[in-house]
Amino acid sequence: MIVRDFLDWVRTAPAGRRAEATSALARAYLYSDLSADDLAAAEGAMLMLLDDSSPLVRRALADALAASPSAPPAIVLALAADQPQIAAPVLALSPLFVDADLVDAVATGGAAVQAAIASRAALPRPVAAAIAEVGAAEACLVLLENPGADIAPFSIDRIVARYGHLAAIREPLLGREDIAAATRQTLVAKLSETLAGFVTEREWLDGDHARRIAREACEKATVTLAAATPTPQLRPLVEHLRASGQLTAGLILRALLSGNVVLFEEALAELADIPVARVCGLIYDQSSVGLRALFDKAKLPPATYPAFKEAIEAMREGGFNAEPGGAARLKRRMIERVLTRCEDEEIGDLAPLLTLLRRFATEAAREEARLFCDELVGDTFAEEERSRAA
Repeated sequence: MIVRDFLDWVRTAPAGRRAEATSALARAYLYSDLSADDLAAAEGAMLMLLDDSSPLVRRALADALAASPSAPPAIVLALAADQPQIAAPVLALSPLFVDADLVDAVATGGAAVQAAIASRAALPRPVAAAIAEVGAAEACLVLLENPGADIAPFSIDRIVARYGHLAAIREPLLGREDIAAATRQTLVAKLSETLAGFVTEREWLDGDHARRIAREACEKATVTLAAATPTPQLRPLVEHLRASGQLTAGLILRALLSGNVVLFEEALAELADIPVARVCGLIYDQSSVGLRALFDKAKLPPATYPAFKEAIEAMREGGFNAEPGGAARLKRRMIERVLTRCEDEEIGDLAPLLTLLRRFATEAAREEARLFCDELVGDTFAEEERSRAA
């Protein structure tokens, strides 16, 4: 009887009042002690309200039923197919959906619908994969910030490939502890490309100059990343660098001149397609014949061989790794030695190599000066603190 009176009233009531009454009806269905007949009548009334012309009424219905496992499945599914602002609450909260329902909604819905699904408290891996594959940037950002989302590594890589150029996406990705070194390096490369494009567009630098600076900054960050990567995880990073065309002679030489011998060895092993143990034997062999053969097999530019040869000899003698910065920064004395020896060679094809080495030397000198100044400021601050304490 109450439901019948409601249906009579709802035909002429204003939209706002209908929405309030609809919310009350849905809550009564869920939480009141209604008879079986009244429950059936209430469900029928809610089914009728799905055709209400006002989105306020349908949104009120969605808000009331969204989180309940006792909501009528037919009504919840119908609401999920409604306008985005009506579908969002049920897609974000309803426990009645199976993975296939959510994947289909991701594929057919817009950004608002995808973001609502991405915010679900416990998001299964297949649904997260669907969002990573076809979701809008907004949805992917919500997914990355959802602590309850189970995101597979390949889905992370897909988001990086699609939206790694966006700062809002990069920030939560770089803050994650579960992403591989290769993925981090891809983000670094995306950032470099974005910055190069930005300064070129603003005409602050010409395109070639901007791209060179961005490439060298990316290589510097890559060596730093490799220095912090556990050795067992280094080979996938090197494979990624090769596949993406970044495993260049310049990067490998930078790694060696930074004292990052492990990255240097892994890179040669990857390029020459021989075991790392064999590479180590050839590098530390006092004869340069094996090193030259390894260099040729790796197909590195012949003009760079003198620099590699001198750097390896300097490395064998030792003493350079004591310079500040660990295996993440260029070693100034090693570079100066290599540069001096290479300058004594026939210039010819060595001109580009000498230019690169001079840039390395400048970078190492500036980095060393920064470290010195930081240490000096730190000592001064410590002395002032001790004086105040006394």
